[in-house]
Amino acid sequence: MTVQSLPRALAGSAPHAPLPLRIEIVPTEGILPKVATTVPQGSTIAVTCLPHHGIERTAEASTRLAALGYRVVPHLAARSIGERSQLARALRGFQTAGITEVFAVGGDAAQAAGPYANSLELMEDIAELAGGQFAIGVAGYPEGHPDHSGIDLLDALLAKQHLAANIVTQMCFSASAISAYVALLRSEGIHLPVWAGVPGRVPRARLLELAVRIGVGPSLKFISRKGPLARRLLTGGSYSSEQLIGELSAARAGLAGVHLFTFNNLDLPKFDLAERGL
Repeated sequence: MTVQSLPRALAGSAPHAPLPLRIEIVPTEGILPKVATTVPQGSTIAVTCLPHHGIERTAEASTRLAALGYRVVPHLAARSIGERSQLARALRGFQTAGITEVFAVGGDAAQAAGPYANSLELMEDIAELAGGQFAIGVAGYPEGHPDHSGIDLLDALLAKQHLAANIVTQMCFSASAISAYVALLRSEGIHLPVWAGVPGRVPRARLLELAVRIGVGPSLKFISRKGPLARRLLTGGSYSSEQLIGELSAARAGLAGVHLFTFNNLDLPKFDLAERGL
C-alpha cells in the first residue's frame, strides 16, 4: 500500500474517489524511526531542505528512507548549495539509492551559498549532471509570494516548464483558490501536473506563524470564517485538512493529487494505515 491510497479512509462515505496523496517531512532527529513505524512502505515521502540543515541532511535522510522501501523526493534548495560538486555528490547518492525524482526550489536562505541563485539555474545543472534521469518538481503559489509579483511567478514557471515534471503548490487552505490557480496555469500555457499543497494537523500557533511567513493570509481568513473551525483556531486547537482534501477530491480541478505538509506530525488517526490499496 502507498500513502497515495490513504484518502480512501479519509473520504469515508463520500461519493468522490479520493485524490492520490503523498506526504512531506522535515529531516529532524528521530523522524525516520517515526516514519518507519507509521507510514507504510512504498509510500511517497518528500524530504525538505532547510537553510540551517543544508542539503546534506536532506540527502542522508532521503537515501535512508529509500533503503527502507519508500519512494522519496528530496528537496534541493538552490541557495543552500555551496558548489556544483556538492550537487553532483548528492545526485550520485540519489541515483545509487534508486531515487528518481527531486524537488527544486530557490530556498529560504537570504544569500546564495554558491553558484545557484534560483531554482532554474539549479534545474539546468541537475538535468546536465544527471543526464535527464531525474524528474524535477517545482513550486507554485496559488496566493502569490511575499517577494515576487504574480506575473514574475508565472514567467518563472513558463521558463522552467521544459525541465519540470510537476508543480507542488505552496500551502493553501482553500479548494476554490487552488482550483482557480490550476485554471490560471492552464490559461497561460502551463500544463504540468499539479499537486495541491495542504497542511496536515497543525497546532494553532504554528499555523498562524507559517501563514504570515509564506503569505497565505487570504485562504487562512477564508477558513477562519467557517464556524467550528474558527473557534478551534482561536482557542488553541489544531487545524486539520480533512474537509479541504474532501473538497479537492470532489472538485478534482485537474489535480494530480494532494501533497500533505505534515510538519512531522504523523498522527493521522483517520487514515487507515493497514488498508491495502494502490
